[in-house]
Amino acid sequence: MESNINYRYSFKSIFAQINKKLMSYRRLFYGEPIRFIGHNNITQNSLALAGPCFIQIGIGIELTCSTIIIGALASDKSKNGLQPLTNEQASWFGSLLFLFTPLGSALSSITLGQYGHKTCMIITNVPFIVSQIMFFYANSVGILYACSILMGLSVGYSGGPSSSYIGEVCEPKLRGALMSATNVFYYVGSLLFTLIYAITLEWRLTVLIGMSIPIVTITILFLTPESPMWLLTKGEPLKAQRTLGKLRGWSSHETGSSKEFREMIAYTSTVVHGSEDIDTDEKGITSSWGQLFRPEVYRPFRLLLVYIFFANLLSGIQYGPYLVAVFTEFGAPVNVEFTLAFSVFLSMIGGIMTIFLISKLGKRFLTFSTLLICSICYILIGLIGVYWTDSKSITSWFVLILFLITTFMSSLGIMPIAWVLLTEIFPMKSRNITCSIGAAMGYLISFFMIKYYLELSNFVNFYNTFTLFGISGLFGTVYFYFYLPETENKTLQEISEFFK
Repeated sequence: MESNINYRYSFKSIFAQINKKLMSYRRLFYGEPIRFIGHNNITQNSLALAGPCFIQIGIGIELTCSTIIIGALASDKSKNGLQPLTNEQASWFGSLLFLFTPLGSALSSITLGQYGHKTCMIITNVPFIVSQIMFFYANSVGILYACSILMGLSVGYSGGPSSSYIGEVCEPKLRGALMSATNVFYYVGSLLFTLIYAITLEWRLTVLIGMSIPIVTITILFLTPESPMWLLTKGEPLKAQRTLGKLRGWSSHETGSSKEFREMIAYTSTVVHGSEDIDTDEKGITSSWGQLFRPEVYRPFRLLLVYIFFANLLSGIQYGPYLVAVFTEFGAPVNVEFTLAFSVFLSMIGGIMTIFLISKLGKRFLTFSTLLICSICYILIGLIGVYWTDSKSITSWFVLILFLITTFMSSLGIMPIAWVLLTEIFPMKSRNITCSIGAAMGYLISFFMIKYYLELSNFVNFYNTFTLFGISGLFGTVYFYFYLPETENKTLQEISEFFK
């Protein structure tokens, strides 16, 4: 799939998009506009991806809540008026979040086309704030379940708007790197949350402090520009043109004559006016749902589901809520709370490295290499745990180190790439709904993995689960060798054409 389009992006364009992350904080905390010679619109540029980044921080906190609370209740039977959760209660509490993400995604797919990315990203923070308040006052398992459901709605609702927004505002050659950079903020949120708990050892105080993140996110999103593509579908070409110019650091003359803007108009015209190859209802209105049955949609959708399955399996998503118990089972003489924080730190470092490696090595190579390494490490953990039992003081360190290697390698490749693919492999006319459904299905896969992990572990033995997952990962590597295309530095149109 060779690219036939070579956009000539200036240094200002790259600078504008990277500064979206790096420079937004000065405006937010000091109230000063950022001015550079020939670049008067940098303030809006700097905020364009800051909102999605903070949403990822919030998601990191939400997905870590169950790990912290399950571990905290297990370590102190009388703390805060709540008893340790049974295996059944822990499995429901740890997995309910993922079960209700499809509902949140369905709601976002309904509202995204009408209200736009910006408004929907603001809405997603409301159930997040409510859940943290309820956590602080929780006095029963039922309240914990309700909080998990609210966080699931929040995470699910955020998937479509934030992912499609990033895919639409980024340049083709920077899309993978910037999406990977945004994913790093998920690990930042998880790391902050685990560090706060490791220091305070008080989970109620930890969730109270974490509630500041969605409040800051809402503030940033009010200053965030809307997607130029969405503005075009709403019949606002002039506003879309100005927004794109600010995002790329171009003058208005450059924007009007740019090849990218003309391609964007052509790409979105089918959504606004319809065309012969688009499914329509009896009123002639474009049907996004009808696009799900077209090859350029269901083929990448099938690939995405397989990718998310193996990414979750080999990144240890099924162990997530039970990590405190997993580290305890390994038996290494370490502080479990800080080991948990260190594992998240490794994930963050891996995510950062992805930003620089994804454009040089490509998504295919990173997928093969990281999936293969994780599979081998899992198999070794299983074999050591089952057959090398006479030197526990040594093997406990081996299995812990191997597990931390998988944590690092999965965050370096398969996990962030899964979400990068979500933003770029679907055509424009169906992207809003497919991003939402794709994110929902990904979390639904996580629900089943987490909910039934304890039962599987009891059935086949704790260490045998690693062997089983590792062997499965080897089959996944072979599958991606034949079916995973290289999408790095390809336009959204070129990627869509590949799947037709």
